[in-house]
Amino acid sequence: MREWRASGVPVPRPRVPVVTVADWLAAGQARLGLELVAGAAGMQRRIGEAAIHRPGLALTGFFRHFPPRRIQLLGLAEMSYLASLAGGARADRLRRLFAQRIPCVVVSRRQKIPPELVRLGEAFRTPVLRTPLVTKHFVNAATLVMERLMAPQVLVQGTMVDILGIGVLLEGPPGVGKSETALDLIVKGHRLVADDVTMLRRDSAGVIIGMPAGVTRYHLEIRGLGIIHVPSLFGVASVLAEKRLDLIASLCPLPAAAGDRSGQGSGKRTVLGMEIPTIAIPVAPGRDVANIVEAAALDQQLKRLGHDAAKELDEKLIAVLAGGRRRA
Repeated sequence: MREWRASGVPVPRPRVPVVTVADWLAAGQARLGLELVAGAAGMQRRIGEAAIHRPGLALTGFFRHFPPRRIQLLGLAEMSYLASLAGGARADRLRRLFAQRIPCVVVSRRQKIPPELVRLGEAFRTPVLRTPLVTKHFVNAATLVMERLMAPQVLVQGTMVDILGIGVLLEGPPGVGKSETALDLIVKGHRLVADDVTMLRRDSAGVIIGMPAGVTRYHLEIRGLGIIHVPSLFGVASVLAEKRLDLIASLCPLPAAAGDRSGQGSGKRTVLGMEIPTIAIPVAPGRDVANIVEAAALDQQLKRLGHDAAKELDEKLIAVLAGGRRRA
């Protein structure tokens, strides 16, 4: 099994992105309905863990095992407890919570925020936010947003396309025809995910997701033509924001790919700790690489369904040869 290696470059190191409160707010604004109430000066504070924490015990003064790197959520129970305290006691309990240098505080159900919470958010430069979601729904949705933001990721050289629901990463040396093959596939009705450079991330279920990297989104570079904007030429259905990675197709010059012709030489590549099927596709003048990549993607789908044509033919040949030897 090979580690990730594209176009002969060293294996890229996976990284876990640094996520700030501002990043989380931007990513979850529409889904979580967040609004900033106080502490705007602390929007660049880093969120260290994806889980959401409800600081019920901390508000009573018990801070053993308290996770200060998580988003702190004040639900109906926590806010009711704070409302039962006298003004001075409430401010003291909240001050001890803010002194832990937490990333931010979120109040669910769009509850009324006490003035002590606003003052402490400004004093400690800690964002205080509010959401209309009920507590359990907010925890589920906010955790999904954080897991997406903090998922391990790696930037690799290659062009990614979606072929009838199969995510294929085209890799190979410069000039081998990755972008031209992608263009042929787009003309055939398939979709572009990323060209030249692809960002891969592993989600919480262990699935590898590919997406465009930065400003190159939805653009394709064709040698001799230049840069084209794919949705402007072929329509919005010709591009996809992200796609699960199902197959790596390594395009290589014919002499380098000479050898196995049965298809059983295909292997697997370790990407962010997950095994991805890999196939080598020879490139030579006159070969319709796009059709071959399309067939490889469909064949991969059949293999996932338990139908491996090369393996079945090999077993049939062995059976025929074995029967011939017995008759002899």
